[in-house]
Amino acid sequence: MLAGLVALRFLPISALPALDYPTIQVQTFYPGASPEVMTSSITAPLERQLGQMPGLKQIASASSAGAAIITLQFNLDVPLDSAEQEVQAAINAASNLLPADLPAPPIYAKINPADAPILTLALTSATLPLTQVQNLAHTQLAQKISQVSGVGLVTLSGGHRPAVRIRANPRALAAYGLTLDQLRITLGTLNVNLPKGSFDGPSRAYTINANDQLQNANEYANALIAYKNGRPIKLADVATVIEGAENDKLGAWMNTTPAVILNVQRQPGANVIQTTDNIKDLLPQLKQALPAALQVTVLTDRTTTIRASVHDVQFELVLAIALVVLVMFVFLANFYATLIPSLSVPLSLIGTLAIMYLWGFSLNNLSLMALTIATGFVVDDAIVMIENIARFIEEGESPLQAALKGSKQIAFTIISLTISLLAVLIPLLFMGDVVGRLFHEFALTLAIAILISALVSLTLVPMMCAYLLPGAASESTHAQRKPAITVKTQAFFKATINYYGRTLTWVLAHQTLTLFLALGTLLCTVLLYLFIPKGFFPVQDTGIIQGISQASQTTSYAAMAQRQQALATEILQDPDVLSLSSFIGIDGTNIASNSGRFLINLRPHKQRSAHASEIIRRLQPRVDALAGVSLYMQPVQDLAIDATVSPTQYQFTLQNTQLDEFEVWLPKLITRLKQSKALADVATDLQNNGLSIYVKIDRDQAARFGITPAIVDNALYTAFGQRIISTIFTQSNQYRVILEADPAWQQGMGALATLGSIYLPSATSSNGQVPLTAIASLSEQRAPLVINHLSQFPAATVSFNLAPSASLSTAVREIEKACAEIGLPNSFTLRFQGAALAFKASLTNQLFLILAAIVTMYIVLGVLYESFIHPVTILSTLPSAGAGALFALIISGHDLDVIAVIGIVLLIGIVKKNAIMMIDFALEAQRKQKQTPRDAIYQACLLRFRPILMTTLAALFGAIPLMFSSGVGAELRRPLGIAIVGGLIVSQVLTLFTTPVIYLAFDRLAARFKKAQS
Repeated sequence: MLAGLVALRFLPISALPALDYPTIQVQTFYPGASPEVMTSSITAPLERQLGQMPGLKQIASASSAGAAIITLQFNLDVPLDSAEQEVQAAINAASNLLPADLPAPPIYAKINPADAPILTLALTSATLPLTQVQNLAHTQLAQKISQVSGVGLVTLSGGHRPAVRIRANPRALAAYGLTLDQLRITLGTLNVNLPKGSFDGPSRAYTINANDQLQNANEYANALIAYKNGRPIKLADVATVIEGAENDKLGAWMNTTPAVILNVQRQPGANVIQTTDNIKDLLPQLKQALPAALQVTVLTDRTTTIRASVHDVQFELVLAIALVVLVMFVFLANFYATLIPSLSVPLSLIGTLAIMYLWGFSLNNLSLMALTIATGFVVDDAIVMIENIARFIEEGESPLQAALKGSKQIAFTIISLTISLLAVLIPLLFMGDVVGRLFHEFALTLAIAILISALVSLTLVPMMCAYLLPGAASESTHAQRKPAITVKTQAFFKATINYYGRTLTWVLAHQTLTLFLALGTLLCTVLLYLFIPKGFFPVQDTGIIQGISQASQTTSYAAMAQRQQALATEILQDPDVLSLSSFIGIDGTNIASNSGRFLINLRPHKQRSAHASEIIRRLQPRVDALAGVSLYMQPVQDLAIDATVSPTQYQFTLQNTQLDEFEVWLPKLITRLKQSKALADVATDLQNNGLSIYVKIDRDQAARFGITPAIVDNALYTAFGQRIISTIFTQSNQYRVILEADPAWQQGMGALATLGSIYLPSATSSNGQVPLTAIASLSEQRAPLVINHLSQFPAATVSFNLAPSASLSTAVREIEKACAEIGLPNSFTLRFQGAALAFKASLTNQLFLILAAIVTMYIVLGVLYESFIHPVTILSTLPSAGAGALFALIISGHDLDVIAVIGIVLLIGIVKKNAIMMIDFALEAQRKQKQTPRDAIYQACLLRFRPILMTTLAALFGAIPLMFSSGVGAELRRPLGIAIVGGLIVSQVLTLFTTPVIYLAFDRLAARFKKAQS
């Protein structure tokens, strides 16, 4: 117990056990490149190398304008550090196939992009420009936070990294006989930072330095770029030079205030609370180095709800202990008799904490749920032991003799109860994939508590009974001093046992009817299992909503910014919304120019009554009323097993080698799915209707002017690609120099006219340059905004939410039905992803888990009883428990999800105790007292009625706090409590009558079998 108390101080706290897939994201940025160029020149070479890595579970990629994001998800047994080494080797192998002018090599981060940030900070200032805010955030905050253990990636959303932007006027350049490409080459030579050597004289040594760098926009503006007709031409004559952002197509807001958003994502498997606490401990020190004009605001902190959830479970654990102790006191009506089994609770639970610490477990929702359920389990053995000892004391034995005889008589029963209960947990320990990892800690925690309680019941409880329980004489002497409530309670239980005896006599006289009732219960259980809606994991309310905004595929950055702010204004009007952060633009997180991200922070649970899902349904009509943009929302979940972010909660992908077929069949499928009543917010990431200007080069005409396609590409890239042409190096940071055509000049003309005004250098032209339209024709076409791959083949992801009261099993059937109805060609491959994929696997695992638990228990009971028949009698109690659990889940509106299945598995271990206690005493009465089977089972039922009722009520009251759970994380705990309470109530009522009848039926069957053999 002392070891457990010490371990309690050091056990880490988390929402769920660590079960993240090892996931690595590879990012490559190539400003100005179209999605087609990104796919062919960057994504494809990288995918070919990365796809050869051992242990790779899935590779997915998204290529958009200037960005390629590849997400690698490995098998659960692959160490993340080993996967990292493989990724680095694959990137190195592909480097010779990547473009030579790539601004930076591919980078990778050990994060799951589908996992929401654990901490979001907003940096704002009323006086400092955002470029300076970004610079401070990058140099003072992001680098230091990235060094904290457990941090996978720190991203700065807002894109205001300082840079010198040169906005050239192509007409002014043409007037001077210059082209954009000539300007690019010239500017690249005006700013250099190269080694210049040293001078070592006879007595002194010198290093050589020079003013070879241009340090700011003013120096660039005054730089001479050419001489024409003896007149110097400064850069300011042909361009506007400003100090701005490196990428001016990125924006971020805190609520509706422009800001730099700092998002911290953890590494897969890292403890959320420990990592966040380490960052928070560092923040005060980092803030001291920042200017007073810069405000750092914590917008999102996921540890707040995790701590609240764990606190609520701890309260429910204490409440469960109090209820179990109360049950024992009501039955035993004696302080010492209640104290003895009550001590087994803290000894077992606190002792379990010590083993949890040694095995590297954490205090999370599931491990604490295991301890809460164990509260009802760990007293069972002690109750059985003390009740048996008390029976011998009532027969006149001294407490010491009663303890010796009672413990000897009941020891085998306790061992049988313990081993059979542990047998139920064996299938949980050997389950694979997500569900197995999820409940590994749960099963082991429960098993440890059960083993410790058995040890306490066989050793400490008999010893305390011998010295603390009063003898029969003492009991009679002080009988008159018993409280009236105790006397009435004992009289009530005596009357209840007498009534049970009379009822049991009637049931034994109508055994055929009772057997039909048992068979009907089995049939009812099967029907309920087939009927009940099935799900994967309850939708949690973590106090955070994630949103993805989508506008038309032709939407510009400026229009998208206006719509993003309009959405934010509408969302903030909801009374339950506390704050939000949002950003738009293409970066490592957001992949499309017409989409944006929201992270909406809700008020604490105590300050609101609505669930996060209800708030989403309340917000949806208001944001839908805004023209030109859609917003898809979903509650952030602690269990993130998806590898990619989707607009809504569940997703599946369609794969096809022919990209054109998506345009034909995917709209048909989306239209059909939107008609389903089980699905809501159906969305797809297929974006193939963006606008594109197609430049068709007349190669013969271009050759006449000495112009090659490379010259055309360079001119267009320089004008419209935010091209990086140089770098300014300082002591603490590096700043890019960006060359582009003047945006004001671009906006004043149409897209085709703008491109037509670009001039190209020509050696054969009289003035040394020709317009682009002289050697190429321009046309407007449709083109994809994003190109998605799954396993290196074209793919499209369809995501959806569940409609109110709909289950995931119904949604999956609707999707498969819709594919069949529209006649989806066989060239498409349908693959569910993330939670939907895990659900599909769990459908098979659910039934397998229950059957494996039953078979395992049958084998263990067969070995203990050396019989094929008695284990069947014991297992006959299960259908009633299953029927009760399923019925309780249905009437309470819950799906049969993974949590509820675990509750049913635990029920298997609980309800068979009733039969074990009956059969043990019946067999002993038959063997030692030579009683008939009917008399033996009748006597066993009456003698064991009180401990059966006590153990059942103890388990039931241990689960009641979970059943009525509220607050943070209640969605996880409630199905477990409902399944156990519903199953116990029904099984308690039925098995008290069906078990003796089935015992006698099998006894008659065995007698006939022996007679036939003889």
